[in-house]
Amino acid sequence: MTVRFGIIGTNWITETFIQAAKQIEDFSLTAVYSRSKEKGDSFAEKHGAAYVFTDLNEMAKSNCLDAVYIASPNALHAEQSIVFLKNKKHVLCEKAIASNVKELQEMISTAKENNVLLMEALKTTLLPNFRVVQKNIHKIGKVRRAFASYCQYSSRYDAYKEGNILNAFKPELSNGSLMDIGVYCVYPMVVLFGKPLSVKASSYLLETGVDGEGSIIMTYKDMDVIIMYSKITNSYIPSEIQGEEGNILFDQMNTPKKVDIYYRNGDKEDITQPQKEEAMYYEAKEFVERIKAGQTESPVNSYEVSLAVMEILEEARKQTGVVFPADHN
Repeated sequence: MTVRFGIIGTNWITETFIQAAKQIEDFSLTAVYSRSKEKGDSFAEKHGAAYVFTDLNEMAKSNCLDAVYIASPNALHAEQSIVFLKNKKHVLCEKAIASNVKELQEMISTAKENNVLLMEALKTTLLPNFRVVQKNIHKIGKVRRAFASYCQYSSRYDAYKEGNILNAFKPELSNGSLMDIGVYCVYPMVVLFGKPLSVKASSYLLETGVDGEGSIIMTYKDMDVIIMYSKITNSYIPSEIQGEEGNILFDQMNTPKKVDIYYRNGDKEDITQPQKEEAMYYEAKEFVERIKAGQTESPVNSYEVSLAVMEILEEARKQTGVVFPADHN
């Protein structure tokens, strides 16, 4: 069974997704949506898609696709996903999957009503080098702390400082550091440890009202998770899980490529797994496999996880004063 995909957006992330997904035997790109017909035609020709749409509703009703990958700005995720879900199309939606909890709840209920798959496109949790952490975490004994860092200076910040505010720093698009890259820290930690008992957040707000950088402490019954994220500075610190018998270190939070265990007795174990360079392959594969199996939810990037993550993001925004227009809808 070949799954025929439509793509929303003609940016670098959709290019990256297509390159990865084309390695899956049952993936077929058939349709492209762009507000610009010219841009859509050019993108479709480049990637071998037969259909180009400039009308989202028309695309959603079309019989030329089974599923859609949505990589538009965050503020459009819920509205666009719901259009496709109502037309019984499966939806793989980029992180952060929605602007807030209310939007996500509506997306999930629409997916359930129409018996189709909705999945958040968060690649980290499906990578071999994250799965190996899950399999080996018992080796470090009782976990007492985890530290997740993703700080990446954005080239768009240079433009921002010159007075050119690009999408990454616009609250009307539900963007900012937490929604863009902080989520890469929060999501895997929720998959590993579940929903925290409490959240304490702080951040530095830019003049537009979005966060440039921030940190979160997620408190659990007998441990805590410390998260650090930024789009206005870099960090080269690895992320770490600290247990009573040892530590697991991974080189980068969004796409771990090197994973080591350091035991308290001085031993070290390299548990790094072979992993495709095209990291989005694994999320695309998970999505296609669930569709083929007739399943309407991923057991990894599940509704429960996405909702817990969205609750944390929303609470962190409340504590730090990051408000989106979508919050008032």
